[in-house]
Amino acid sequence: MFKKHRVKNVNSFVEPDEIFLDSKNIQNFDRQQFEGRIEKPISKRTILFLGIFFLVGVLSFSTRLIYLQIQKGETYFKRSENNILKRQIIFADRGIIYDRNKVELAGNKRTEETFSARTYLKSGFAHLLGYVSYPAVDKMGNYWQSEFMGKDGLEKQYNESLNGQNGSKVVEIDARGEIHSENIVNAPKQGKDLVLTIDSRIQGELFSLIQNLAKSNFFTGGAGILMDIRNGEIITSTSFPEYNGELLSLGKESSIIKGYLNDKRKVFMDRTISGLYTPGSIIKPLLAMGALNEKIIDQYKKILSTGSISIPNPYFPNQKSVFKDWRVNGWTDMRQALAVSSDVYFYTIGGGFEGQKGLGILNIEKYVRLFGIGQKTGIDLPDEKGGTIPSPDWKIKNFAGDPWRIGDTYNTAIGQYGFQVTPMEMTRAISAIANYGTLVNPHFLIKDIGENANQTPITSVLDLKKEDFIVVHEGMRQAVNYGTAVALNVPYVKVAAKTGTAQLGLAKNKVNSWIVGFFPYENPKYVFTIMMEAGPSSNSVGASSIMRGLLDWMSINTSEYFE
Repeated sequence: MFKKHRVKNVNSFVEPDEIFLDSKNIQNFDRQQFEGRIEKPISKRTILFLGIFFLVGVLSFSTRLIYLQIQKGETYFKRSENNILKRQIIFADRGIIYDRNKVELAGNKRTEETFSARTYLKSGFAHLLGYVSYPAVDKMGNYWQSEFMGKDGLEKQYNESLNGQNGSKVVEIDARGEIHSENIVNAPKQGKDLVLTIDSRIQGELFSLIQNLAKSNFFTGGAGILMDIRNGEIITSTSFPEYNGELLSLGKESSIIKGYLNDKRKVFMDRTISGLYTPGSIIKPLLAMGALNEKIIDQYKKILSTGSISIPNPYFPNQKSVFKDWRVNGWTDMRQALAVSSDVYFYTIGGGFEGQKGLGILNIEKYVRLFGIGQKTGIDLPDEKGGTIPSPDWKIKNFAGDPWRIGDTYNTAIGQYGFQVTPMEMTRAISAIANYGTLVNPHFLIKDIGENANQTPITSVLDLKKEDFIVVHEGMRQAVNYGTAVALNVPYVKVAAKTGTAQLGLAKNKVNSWIVGFFPYENPKYVFTIMMEAGPSSNSVGASSIMRGLLDWMSINTSEYFE
């Protein structure tokens, strides 16, 4: 039997002859593949280190997995069931409104709510700027109004551009309403800014003057406008009384808001564009232009005012209808009649008297309409109204069966009867007097930003003679030198003006006090209108005192307007 021999383990030692054998092939080795080199085994220390490293990684992963799946498994399961992904609105900030000097008039204030609150500059700007309503939610917390909405003034007029564009984000919310994560999907875009023609310095002072006089002398309200006659830029436009725009936007002070609604002074009405008032004598420059253009009277012809004129009474033939002047003015030509505001002179050139031909009611209507009275100016504000010019057709509609009479023409010629205008209408009309016949459209934006904006003011040139305008200019300047507007005879700028005192109601114990005019006289640039509403007829101060106060203030603080 053969014996089985057990093969011994091969010695790992490399024999020298093997080395010599390989050395013969050195030139054939591919050294890039490590041929011809003696390989060394990986050390036990390295293997041990790698083993420990992987073991630690596996243990860490397993521990975290146990924590998430076993210890916190139920918690995260409930969270996954109750959490929802919800798209939320990121509200865009509303555009900022600046005055012509980049003073902020309406801006945004960060709050703890989800959107910025609207802020407005001090007193005197409420009707101009308006107010907004904020985004609103229903009982379920869903926004039924997702944007700001302008409710009045420029906020309403330019709402679309001011609003901007809302953004959105995706939010993870749990059952308790807590936010766990959020990601912005669309970034919001702020609304466009507005740069206005307004000078907030002058507007603030003018409002203060109107407010103080109304309170101290029992006027119901007032309005003031200053406009550039060259391009229609509104420098000031203010109305008293006014509301608190921030309070109305929030809508929380119900007692105050109720007080606004019940206030007989009509707090929400912008008197500059929506208030219709009896103008009185401030329409006389327009009639003077009509009379000169129609050649019914020479500029030098004088008419005697003994304090009144009388005509037969149509209802009582044995009696006279008397039309009074506000005082005995004596012999007056056109310039003097404008200066002292002679009613008898304008009764005569309006309706005719004792051989002097008058314009007649149809020509009176023609010329006041030529200057823009009786129609909206087209200003970039909501709720503007157009005035009313009495006429035979108007009387038929309002007083059925009562024909037009010469006395109606007389009263219309001095801005009474059913005559009504807005302060903005009168501002545009007097600007056309000041600039020799260019009827500009008033506006509030310095540059176009989109809808409703005037890129260039619409103008029309009246077909009237410059020499006739000069006569009216001189009459209005004489009103300041010695006539009814002498309060504006100041040393620092030459002003031309026309006053008006319109009697109200049957008792005639209330009046609207007006003053209109322009400056500088030699090179007219700015027109003004001040109206104080329904004050006692016994008042010795009115619109003229306000304009004098404003001119004094401007001479110190904004004298560049007088250059």
